[in-house]
Amino acid sequence: MLKKLFINFLLVAAVVAVLDFALGKVLRHFYFRESSGLHYRTTYSMEKADADILIFGSSRANHHYVPEVFADSLGLTFYNTGRDGNGIFYQAALLKSVLKRYTPKVIILDYAGDFGKGRQVYDNLSSLLPYYQSHPEIRQEVNLRSPYESVKLLSGIYPYNSQLLTIAVGNLDMNKKRKSDNKGYVPLETEHPVVKEYFNSLIQQPVDSNKIESLREFVRVAKASGTRFVVVYSPLYQEHKRYWEIEICETICKEAGVPFWDYSRDSFFVQQPDLYYDPVHLNHKGALIFSKQIASRMRDVLH
Repeated sequence: MLKKLFINFLLVAAVVAVLDFALGKVLRHFYFRESSGLHYRTTYSMEKADADILIFGSSRANHHYVPEVFADSLGLTFYNTGRDGNGIFYQAALLKSVLKRYTPKVIILDYAGDFGKGRQVYDNLSSLLPYYQSHPEIRQEVNLRSPYESVKLLSGIYPYNSQLLTIAVGNLDMNKKRKSDNKGYVPLETEHPVVKEYFNSLIQQPVDSNKIESLREFVRVAKASGTRFVVVYSPLYQEHKRYWEIEICETICKEAGVPFWDYSRDSFFVQQPDLYYDPVHLNHKGALIFSKQIASRMRDVLH
């Protein structure tokens, strides 16, 4: 009886394993067939981008740097690797993948702080799961999700959990028209000035040492590559009082001898509500002005 149960268990396990493998292969095939959207931009950034200038960061990177401004001002090619909602772990992993292939002439990291403890930045590492097997250089960051991540990733389906709709949409030509993508840059349009947000977190929160170390590593690796490298805190339209996060970032850059350009309290941008999509993101009009300022400063760095 026990022998029969054991044999049945092995048969069920074998069927589940085969189905997991087969479905995982199908999902992987369609994932890497995507020609637009978040997944496509991450794949392109990791495996194909070869531009002279690369922008790294989360949503504020993705929406604040206009390619044509940098190309016209500096005469260099450009790609924006920024991805909404993905923090310093994602950016550090992406940097390693890029530098494994080539060294850009310029790297700009737009970093919005976020040194406080919290699960979201760990959970969002799910965006890197499809690359875990083929990109060993990113495993250090992905394994931060949980102590069992490497075991979970033995499953063929697991990397694509909750992504079926995004994969389907990314395989449709209509997705390119639905949300434009200009060398990784995604413009935000708005017709109305935003209302200033008052951000009142005066007290320093418990600090996540993993995030601090990841930023240190990004700075260390980028600088060691020999590229021209700067860290930018782009503008926001709010009474920003979490200065302790900016101070941590500034200290790390200063210790490494890396320029840190802080626009969080820039007198021009804090008086221009019509340049914002929301209190923490510039609209396309604001992004054009900001890009011109950064490109002008980069011109001085390059010469």
